[in-house]
Amino acid sequence: MIIKVLQNKLKEGLNIIERITIKSLTLPILNNILIKTEKNFLNLSSTNLEIGIQWWNLAKVEKEGAIVVPAKILSDFISFLEDGPIKLEVKNQTLAIETEKYSTKIKGLSPEEFPIIPQVSSNESINLESRLFCDSLKQIVQIPILSSARPEISGVYLYFQKNLVKMVTTDSFRLGEKKIFLKEPLPIQKEYSCILPQRTAKEIINIFGEKEGECKIFFSPNQILFESQMVETPHPEIQIVSKLIEGEYPDYQTILPQKFATEIILNKNEFLNQLRAASIFASKINEIKLKTDGKKGLVEISSQNPDLGEYRSTIFAKIKGKEIGISFNFRFLIDGLLNIPGPEISFELNSEEEAAVLRGVGDQSYLYLVMPIKPST
Repeated sequence: MIIKVLQNKLKEGLNIIERITIKSLTLPILNNILIKTEKNFLNLSSTNLEIGIQWWNLAKVEKEGAIVVPAKILSDFISFLEDGPIKLEVKNQTLAIETEKYSTKIKGLSPEEFPIIPQVSSNESINLESRLFCDSLKQIVQIPILSSARPEISGVYLYFQKNLVKMVTTDSFRLGEKKIFLKEPLPIQKEYSCILPQRTAKEIINIFGEKEGECKIFFSPNQILFESQMVETPHPEIQIVSKLIEGEYPDYQTILPQKFATEIILNKNEFLNQLRAASIFASKINEIKLKTDGKKGLVEISSQNPDLGEYRSTIFAKIKGKEIGISFNFRFLIDGLLNIPGPEISFELNSEEEAAVLRGVGDQSYLYLVMPIKPST
């Protein structure tokens, strides 16, 4: 293999694909990346056996070939080089790298040893705006936790309809639902649903989150493929293929409250600041208490720790419905508030033991359900 490519482009590709390389004693090949030529393109590939990433870029290919090299060593070395052309040449399973000032050799492995990245063959695909899709994922991606007992709640539930995309995550104590209302209907013959691993969702956000244009999504029963294309030519630039989590996602609609006994409208930033202050004196279970006073239009926020002291403050609010006293894990409340973009939030409650819902005032695209801390008997 003999190929010439610009340093800044090679560095860009390495930064993308080395993200998922892992240190593995049982499968050391996973510490490496595959470099190969495809006609007029340089192709870089990496995998951790759950996720596979491929990156392409136009390059001057003088001789086709392939090699597997350690990801970190190559990435670290390329980052030291100045911007400009780089010559990559493979001889005797060694990658020679030359620039105007530098020359080095990296020992490699045979391409045959590198795991095959699965291909997703599907007759149907959809296009979504990359930033919109990733910004939506950001609002709910931090909620799941790994669960061997219930692996289906360890990921992100995606549900694609003609005019709507739903994203849902839960950890059993809280739940986030994000809706993308589409201006143009998706060209799909049927509805699709799947459970995307949380790690994959985070990589999609990191890789596609700042990219202009659209992300193309291909479906298959056990895998899903996300793709962006080059600007200068209709060829893939980045592909992320991921295994899906098997199982059926819980019917979360049954736990969403359909009506509320109390609704509180609050200034989001002021509420956040008071919750953070109260958290300093929270108990070992992160408990803070809220109590409404509808006549005065106030919500009292309090916390108490026998070893540290206690906290008490009030915040003005618009309160509808019955008076209520209720306790929450302050971390859960703060996480939900941080993902609501508007200045005002609606806090909808029923009782001290039932799930509550946070959402932005006038925003039907995002809701955050959180369970209270049940009062001790």
